[in-house]
Amino acid sequence: MFAQCTQKSFAFHTPQRQEGIAQFNGGHISSDGGALLLQRTEQRTGILAQFARCFTDHRDPELIEHTVLELLTQRIFALALGYEDLNDHDDLRHDPLLATVVGKADPTGTDRARQRDKGKALAGKSTLNRLELTPVRADRHHRYKKIVVHQKAVEQLLIDLFLQAHHQPPEQIVLDFDATDDPVHGDQLGRFFHGYYKHYCYLPLYVFCGDHLLCAKLRPSNIDAAMGTVKILRQIVQRIRATWPQIRIVVRADSGFCREPIMAWCEANQVDYVLGLAKNKRLTAAIDEELAEAQRRYQGSGQAARLFKDFMYQTLESWRRPRRVIGKAEHLNQGANPRFIVTSLGAQPGESSCGMDARSLYEQLYCARGDMENRIKEQQLALFADRTSAATMRANQVRLWFASIAYTMLAALRRLGLKDTTLAQAQCQTIRLKLLKIGALIRVTCRKVWVSLSQSYPYQALFTRVWMNLAGAGPPRVQPAVA
Repeated sequence: MFAQCTQKSFAFHTPQRQEGIAQFNGGHISSDGGALLLQRTEQRTGILAQFARCFTDHRDPELIEHTVLELLTQRIFALALGYEDLNDHDDLRHDPLLATVVGKADPTGTDRARQRDKGKALAGKSTLNRLELTPVRADRHHRYKKIVVHQKAVEQLLIDLFLQAHHQPPEQIVLDFDATDDPVHGDQLGRFFHGYYKHYCYLPLYVFCGDHLLCAKLRPSNIDAAMGTVKILRQIVQRIRATWPQIRIVVRADSGFCREPIMAWCEANQVDYVLGLAKNKRLTAAIDEELAEAQRRYQGSGQAARLFKDFMYQTLESWRRPRRVIGKAEHLNQGANPRFIVTSLGAQPGESSCGMDARSLYEQLYCARGDMENRIKEQQLALFADRTSAATMRANQVRLWFASIAYTMLAALRRLGLKDTTLAQAQCQTIRLKLLKIGALIRVTCRKVWVSLSQSYPYQALFTRVWMNLAGAGPPRVQPAVA
């Protein structure tokens, strides 16, 4: 425990040996002045307003001090600003700037009903955790936890937010599927030891289309990485084609998703796929000549060499039909490095699909899936999607959704506000550091809330540009499904 401390000032010396005094008496100063950009992004997109409609609030309206929308805005804005834990909110509830962007009419908290809450405009951790811990069948008769989240509504909302981000439907979209480990360190329900990752974890499934997140599904780790993919793929494709009937869809994933049910469903529903294919003796034998030629080229030049072969292939038991396979015959310093993909693009070996030969299909289309891993890292490292320390999987799934909506919010800020700027491709942690973490002095009067941003902030021109970009008209919204 920390000892009680009554020190009010802190003495230090300047380079000129002048005495310096530091005190906590500067008034209401926030380190999160850039939260104003988050508020402006929400006004432009309505992401949180739509997310709030995925919840049912069974609380007595006459006793509510924090609406569901305010609770969600507080929780998700805090994640975007770098506050990963619920415990942080017991201190953040004093911040008048955060209270202002959350939408509190009284950002100083002077009008709170209870004496112990005065001066604390926002909710504390004990109130916020009701969003995560409310049982699925809770109703108005439950004593405390009465805010129910609807799983299907949230899953459909993530797809709708993707649709809303486009003024016009693209000709083709590529859906990236991937599973990753989410390490856990307690006795959470659904955690198991994973032999590949060598620790206890969950195995969430992510679906991205470029920078857009379409699915974040928490799963136990004692399953095949591709389990549940067909169900999620069906849900996403049906939702997208209901709005864009003519869209061409390509599914892209590593060899963990090269499963007959997935490929068969795609073929039956006019969805193309490009999937990694685990190598075996039969596949390697099929590119023996190319491997030998790659080795000769390597020995002649000392540089890595690769060739490609396009051929039809069928497994001995698991595949119901032959499919087009592209083999990469590569020789590196470490030796031969054969790799394979299977695709529905192109009916016969050697044909060009969408103007792409075998090399282009592998190097430009399939290998581009590596960018998805950067998006997953943004989720887990910058937006704390791995903070799944609650006891139940349902609560941890809600936490994963919070991180997902926070990512969607920052992705919208990047797409709309940072367009044509030097940070147009910046990652979430860079956006937070350069645009959100700004010192600001807050003064609240009866008519206005004055926010004085740091005069020495080095990116003032960029901030102004982002603010003006966010003022533009947004694309038409697709209404989320009713829970």
